Amino acid sequence: MLKTSRISYGGSAAIVTSMALVSGLDAAGATKSVAVSALLVAALADNLTDSLSIHIFQESEQLEQKEAFAGTVTNFVTRLLVCLSFALLVGFLPISIAVESIIVWGMSLLAALTFMVARERKVGVLLEIAKHLLVAAAVIIVSKAIGHWISAALD
Repeated sequence: MLKTSRISYGGSAAIVTSMALVSGLDAAGATKSVAVSALLVAALADNLTDSLSIHIFQESEQLEQKEAFAGTVTNFVTRLLVCLSFALLVGFLPISIAVESIIVWGMSLLAALTFMVARERKVGVLLEIAKHLLVAAAVIIVSKAIGHWISAALD
């Protein structure tokens, strides 16, 4: 059975990063190709460096090699699949619809992941979901503000 702890870090990072990236790029007036390219770079380059960092951390904690490798691979695959789902939305939908769809999709994924973690921890599900969605919303708002600022400053 898949451990929630193995997908929680990579999943939440990919979800929030993807929503923020697309929101900020859209606010800056980026094209679909730029947004898809950014998501694919995040899916591969950022994901690989993050997975390497997690692996090195796990080794420094003297986690068994097999367990560290499994956690690294699970993190990588989780982040890759999540980022690709966002790239597909941008690629196949008109950009205005894609941005809204990405927010709905991302918040739904984050809520589902939070639900699973909260249930495992035996803590209040609704409060945990609310806290995590609020943080994600703040990241999106800041990213949109940066996109608007960059667009105004450089165009």
